[in-house]
Amino acid sequence: MSNDTITQAVSDRYAKAVTSGEEMCCPTGYNHEDLRTFIPEPVLKVSYGCGTPVGLTTVQSGETVLDIGSGGGIDCFEASRRVGPKGSVIGIDMTDEMLSMARTHAPAVAANLGYPQSNVDFRKGFADSMPVEANTIDLIVSNCVINLAPDKSKVFSEMYRVLKPGGRFTVSDIVADRPVPNYLVHDKGKWGDCLSGALTLTQYWGGLRKAGFRGLHQVTFIPWRVIDGIHFLSLTLTGFKLPHEATNGHPSFATFKGPFSRVVDELECSFIRGVPQPIGSSTATLLQSLPYRDLFILSEKPVELSAQDPDWSAVLPEEAHCVWEGHFALMTGPFIEAADDDHHVYHCGAPHEICSKTLKVLSSDGYRPHFAVINRAGEGISEDSEPCGPNEGCC
Repeated sequence: MSNDTITQAVSDRYAKAVTSGEEMCCPTGYNHEDLRTFIPEPVLKVSYGCGTPVGLTTVQSGETVLDIGSGGGIDCFEASRRVGPKGSVIGIDMTDEMLSMARTHAPAVAANLGYPQSNVDFRKGFADSMPVEANTIDLIVSNCVINLAPDKSKVFSEMYRVLKPGGRFTVSDIVADRPVPNYLVHDKGKWGDCLSGALTLTQYWGGLRKAGFRGLHQVTFIPWRVIDGIHFLSLTLTGFKLPHEATNGHPSFATFKGPFSRVVDELECSFIRGVPQPIGSSTATLLQSLPYRDLFILSEKPVELSAQDPDWSAVLPEEAHCVWEGHFALMTGPFIEAADDDHHVYHCGAPHEICSKTLKVLSSDGYRPHFAVINRAGEGISEDSEPCGPNEGCC
């Protein structure tokens, strides 16, 4: 099935939804009572997605926000409220019916916010060829749209192109725990359901990193649907177009605090917990970004940590029996590889089967932000499932 066929099928489906009221993708977490105070009801009725882009909570007054797949305009209008009258918002959509609705209600939203005129510009375009100048955007948001694009690599490259150095994105999207088979990829109806175009977590993270993004990390995830054994997850993630590297004055050493025993960052630098590592300007810039900064000590001189140091972090498994219950852990960044204190090695995006003891470790505060956990045991585990002894080394 050609890319043009996919794009037309998706556009037709969303165009019909404007009049039919069909619910698309999966439920969102919008607070309609709050939004209703300034957004007209017709816009709220055609708001689709798989999660509210929480990146809007990071918006500062005066910034420029881009919404990819803006639909009826709900996220653009909320961004408009947050950036203030001196900020600006751009919404891109390929569906004429959606653009018409958004443009029609933009003046009312501006008036409800007390703005002299609307600061939202709705443009017709595609996610893989956005009508936006390079290096002009502070924040990109997108709600369950990128998975609808046939060529995600072009979308990721366009996102990187339009962001300013130091800019960031927060998107909600659907990903799968394993590759989507061809019989679903060639099902036009499933494309509109946000299923056929879903990438695996490994593919999604890999595509974003190839485009140049760093500091990729999970904000939230929700298990959504299971179809023919494939788990589809609603995931919200953030990443950065890092600022230009400092030519001087950057930290010379980094000491990883934990809770992992060993990690490999997105520049393929390896760190062992508690052991200071010399770093260059690229690594220093990366480790000062949001998902890394609280996990490292950055210093001019080496700082070594021991298990007794308050900055040292570790979560050890219990000395107890464990049970295999069908759980699989998918590491969601920011590291491309990491090891825990029980000899498990995780690779970003790759499902890793875990026992009940490891599940408890990964559910702790230190590990939880770095993982999505699913259960593939569709029929559950029988009551006579044999546990493993604490010293049997089965996990």
